[in-house]
Amino acid sequence: MKKGVAKSFAKSSIKHTSFDAEYFKEKMVREMRPEELPREKLVKYGADTLTDAELLAILLRTGSAKLNVLQTARALLDHFQGLKRLVREDWISVQQIPGIAKVKAITLEASFELARRIQMSQTGEKFLVRSPEDANSYLRPYLRDLTKEYFMVIFLDNAKHVLGHKIISRGGRNATVVEPSEVMRYAILNHSNSIILAHNHPSGIAVESHADRNITARIVEAGKMLGIEVDDHIIVAGDTYVSFRNKNLI
Repeated sequence: MKKGVAKSFAKSSIKHTSFDAEYFKEKMVREMRPEELPREKLVKYGADTLTDAELLAILLRTGSAKLNVLQTARALLDHFQGLKRLVREDWISVQQIPGIAKVKAITLEASFELARRIQMSQTGEKFLVRSPEDANSYLRPYLRDLTKEYFMVIFLDNAKHVLGHKIISRGGRNATVVEPSEVMRYAILNHSNSIILAHNHPSGIAVESHADRNITARIVEAGKMLGIEVDDHIIVAGDTYVSFRNKNLI
């Protein structure tokens, strides 16, 4: 065979096709080495070696026609700007991401809530509140990641050990309604020597409002009538907080 003919034949045997990006994305996960897949990586190297996206991928289990499971996990983190904001979302919000249907969304919210409860359980039954920082440490797992405003009361004995706590009211993103009589009723039922008031600012703004000052003053007055001291009012705003005690507002 002549060289020119052979060269021509070789060229004609090559089929040129356009790059299929969607196929390639799916192929990336299908052809990953077993030890690179999230579940296998966890088994071989431990959960602490996985990225946030890989851990989420294990919870999600499968992807969709548009995104594989790792891409879905990364899309979640990107859309909500990381885990810190993602864990504050409810199951309805996370369904904005392609491939996150109702069952997966509920699984995620349940996982985040379970993580919060584990953190809460670590405070212990005899938590001692000696300072505003102690109070914030107790409150932060409960209030930090909530997307609506909650008002909580911590009940203390005469040695400042936590007897328990109670969510008094739930509101919207900017406010909640609290009745001093309701606060005192629960304080009495829990045999409190003193109490700490608390609520969160979903906005993340660590500044007390005029309404915050007003309701605090009203509860303090109600407590004086019953001999129940209000030790502090803590406002949890993300990773920061405000203490009325520290600002001499109580």
